[in-house]
Amino acid sequence: MELVRGIHNLNSQHQGCVLSIGNFDGIHCGHNAVLSRLLREAKRLNVPATVMTFEPQPEELFLGDNAPARLSRLRDKFVQLEKLKLDRLLCVSFTRQFANISAEAFIEELLINKLNIKFLVVGDDFHFGYQRRGDFQLLQQAGKKHGFEVVDTQSLVQQSQRISSTRIRDFLAKGELAQAADMLGRKYSIAGRVSHGRKLGRTIGVPTANLLLKRRVSPLSGVFVVTVLGIKGKSYQGVANIGTRPTVKGERQQLEVHIFNFEGDLYGEQLEVVLEEKLRSEVKFESFAELKVQIDKDIQDAKRWHENASIKTINN
Repeated sequence: MELVRGIHNLNSQHQGCVLSIGNFDGIHCGHNAVLSRLLREAKRLNVPATVMTFEPQPEELFLGDNAPARLSRLRDKFVQLEKLKLDRLLCVSFTRQFANISAEAFIEELLINKLNIKFLVVGDDFHFGYQRRGDFQLLQQAGKKHGFEVVDTQSLVQQSQRISSTRIRDFLAKGELAQAADMLGRKYSIAGRVSHGRKLGRTIGVPTANLLLKRRVSPLSGVFVVTVLGIKGKSYQGVANIGTRPTVKGERQQLEVHIFNFEGDLYGEQLEVVLEEKLRSEVKFESFAELKVQIDKDIQDAKRWHENASIKTINN
């Protein structure tokens, strides 16, 4: 899947596509309904299936630190969209200047002149342009004028409740991973590049791969049983901490994962960490020694969880 970062990187080869626009935060089952329609139309019209999303997400620009916790960074979105066989992801820089573009100019300059869209599918609550004045009706009018079709996908309902990023965020915050997975259509995961940390884990025999969480607020924190993907095509079991590491006076949010039965250098590698079960919340211990005791317990608990999960799989 091609990643186009910024409108300025669009060129003639990007003209002629079917398009969907939105945050696509989490790529949940509701989004999948939109993307399934997009892929069908792309096949029918024989043009690339393209998704347009924004960085930062609009609420992050307008609300700053008060914006809702983000489910997925751009890397996470790319990983999930690539699995769905999308052709192209266009990431638009959402600035004050971009936010002030009129809905009419957004259609004319971007959708028509830059992308020459053939079909547009959007969520039923989609709004765009200055003060969110653009809506489905305006897009339909533009479609009739410029010769492209516009459809909306009604909100997907599960157990009589709307599937949304907000509800998934609430489930994750409570550690209710199974409920979040039902709405995501998969287990929640975090993708990122392994970076150098303080290497404190090595001093107690528990080396970790560190992934910085490049978002304002994480939707969840604590210690989790995980499965790690992306290491030479294999999956590994592990245990991870998501948070600021208060015992060692950490400041930035990051994900630290201890991978079982693995030795090697992962710096610079792209990993996907799948969250299986929450073990406990992140707490501050009185000493590093107390933290070490708890880490050993977390490792044993995580290994026991994986063993039980393997037994259930065999029995089924």
